[in-house]
Amino acid sequence: MRLLLVEDEPTLRAQLRTGLLDAGYVVDAVDNGRDAQHLGETEVFDAVVLDLGLPQVDGLTVLRHWRTAGRTQPVLILTARDSWHEKVAGIDAGADDYLAKPFHMEELLARIRALIRRAQGLASPLLHCGALALDTRSGRVTLDGQPVSLTSHEYKLLSYMMHRPGSVVSRTELTEHIYAQDFDRDSNTIEVFIGRLRRKLPPETIETVRGRGYRLVALP
Repeated sequence: MRLLLVEDEPTLRAQLRTGLLDAGYVVDAVDNGRDAQHLGETEVFDAVVLDLGLPQVDGLTVLRHWRTAGRTQPVLILTARDSWHEKVAGIDAGADDYLAKPFHMEELLARIRALIRRAQGLASPLLHCGALALDTRSGRVTLDGQPVSLTSHEYKLLSYMMHRPGSVVSRTELTEHIYAQDFDRDSNTIEVFIGRLRRKLPPETIETVRGRGYRLVALP
């Protein structure tokens, strides 16, 4: 899952980026509203963490611009604890949730997981595809109750597909969501990861849809 982190305070931005990376997310981090607005328009993100007090272009303006342009990525805004008016303005501008500073990293992660689930119509943090299960809280994957050991990229790919049950996802889409913007992306590597996953799961779990991409199949 790929996130956009927009925070102008260097220490907090570094701390948040580290925490999100440790939680298994791909993170693009920027420190101003102009770059945030551009990335939100041109790149695809599963969720955005957006501070409102930004240089160049403020966070509310960025958010309103995204929504006016039809960008629907879930947005969690960061506000000062006593700025209730910012919370109201953010929600009215199209934010999906807010978190007041200071906050615990665990709460931020829980809210991000919930936003991503809701965006796909999923209610539970435990995702299932037949006998295959993925716990978004712990990052644990099991097959028939037995743990499955995955590399970070294998997990990111499987997690993205399990958040979209029954949907066909293309190699390009997978590439966009498991690599950050500044990474040297190569969609051909997706085939490598798919091959590795098929060796760790029942091969027919991941179906190739010719000319379109891949789909998870719930086996009996």
